[in-house]
Formats: sequence, C-alpha cells, structure tokens
Amino acid sequence: MHVLLDPWSLGFMQRALLELVLVGVTGGVLGCWIVFYELSYSAESLAHSMLPGLVVAALLGFPLVLGGAAGLIVAAVAVGVAARVPGIDRDTSVAIVITTLFGLGVMLALSPASPPGIGDLLFGNLLGASAADVWTGAALAAFVLGALRLLHRQLLVVGFDRSTARALGGRPLLADVALLGLIAAATLIAVQGLGNLLVVAILVAPAATARLLTRRLAPMMTLAATLAVAAGAGGLYLSYYADTAAGASVAGVLVGLYVVARIASALGAGSKLAPSPSAA
Repeated sequence: MHVLLDPWSLGFMQRALLELVLVGVTGGVLGCWIVFYELSYSAESLAHSMLPGLVVAALLGFPLVLGGAAGLIVAAVAVGVAARVPGIDRDTSVAIVITTLFGLGVMLALSPASPPGIGDLLFGNLLGASAADVWTGAALAAFVLGALRLLHRQLLVVGFDRSTARALGGRPLLADVALLGLIAAATLIAVQGLGNLLVVAILVAPAATARLLTRRLAPMMTLAATLAVAAGAGGLYLSYYADTAAGASVAGVLVGLYVVARIASALGAGSKLAPSPSAA
C-alpha cells in the first residue's frame, strides 16, 4: 500500500495526475475520431506547427494557450499561401510549412540565449503543472468534449459515408473544419504537460489500441479514455520510482499498451485461422 499511495502524497504528483486524467479522457474520445477519419498525420502536424508560437509566448511571458493558438493561425495562413504557388500541391505545401515552423521552434527553444525551461516545450513538464494549468485544462477539456457531443451525428454521418452524407443531413466541410479545430484545442491541452514531441501519443495511441480490441464506436471511446488514464497513472509511477522523465514515461507506457494489444490481436486472429484438432 505504501508503494501504491506514496507518490500521491505529493502535491505536484496530484496535479500531474489530474492533468493526465483531463488529457487522457479528452484525447481518448477525440482520438477515436482522429483514427476514424485517418487524421493522425494532421494531428502531428498541428502539434508541430504551434511550437514557434509556444516558444515566443514563453519568452514574452504570455499564456502558452495564446501562443499555441497564434502558431496554429500562422501555420494555416502559411499553408494556404504555399498551396497557391504553381507546381506545389497541398500535401507538399503542408510538409514545407510544418517542417519550417517546427525547425524554427526548435532553434528558438534550444538557443543558448533562451532561458532555462524553454526546452520543456519540446518534452513537456508534467510534474511542473500548476493549479492554473489544471483549471485551464479542465475548461478546454469541457469545451472539446461538449463540442464532440453536439457534433456526434455530423461526424458519424460524414465519417461513415462521405459521398452520401449530404443526403442524410451531413455537412462534410463543417465536420472536417470542426474536427481539426477540436484537435487543435486538445493539442493545446496536452502540449503543456507532454510537450510538442510527445503530444501526438496521447491523441492517437489510446484510440489505436482500443481499435484493435473493439470495432464499435461507443465502447472504443470508453476503452480509449480508460487506457489513456491508466497509462498516465502508470507513467507517473514509472517516473517516480525509476526517476525517468514523466512525459516520456507516459508516452512509453502508451506505446507499450499498443504493442501488447497488437500482439494479442495478431495471436487471436491466428488462433481463429488455425484448424481445430477435429477438423484436422
């Protein structure tokens, strides 16, 4: 009992766990739509594009949420401008803009002139979460989950069959724009704790793991959120007792859960294909 309860006697561990619960539930539910719409690369791109804004906000003393939002706006405008250049298709323009912005953000974060702590924007600082960070995360999580509840039918109709969505009352453009906006909001929640490089793990890994275990959307969302929260707690235990970085530990546990689920899924599929002794 001492081993189980001792980490939670510390205030910074409690705040880190609360932050991970908020991020885990939000990322687990939203991640199912990300996997369903095949937007994993888009989620990673959004996270990387906001890095310069986060660094500038940290240097100037502004809230990271504002810096991240500004970075996303700059990225969207830059992608639109680059896509209009003759000979550059949209995928190429996205790659050019995201790579440029991410490189710029890394240069700013790792510059010798940058004050200590800026590097945490790359790898996160879960154990440094403040009460204000938790309240901000709670507000953004409530917004994302509430919006997903309101958009559930739209997202389901468009995701099920985009070609006939309009006949069923679906609006593909609304679904796409709204989903990307919610991914951006969720990224703003997670990036403060997990950092820019690891944030995609909490948004994609739990949902990808849950998809291996169930195909129905509601159970998939419940399982993904549960796995995300469990991985968060497990990562904090690993960080506390093994003295490893908290964000990287959480990401490592998430990847470990996916690997286990993948192996179990493959073994289960193999056993179904194998002939029974009576059939042999």
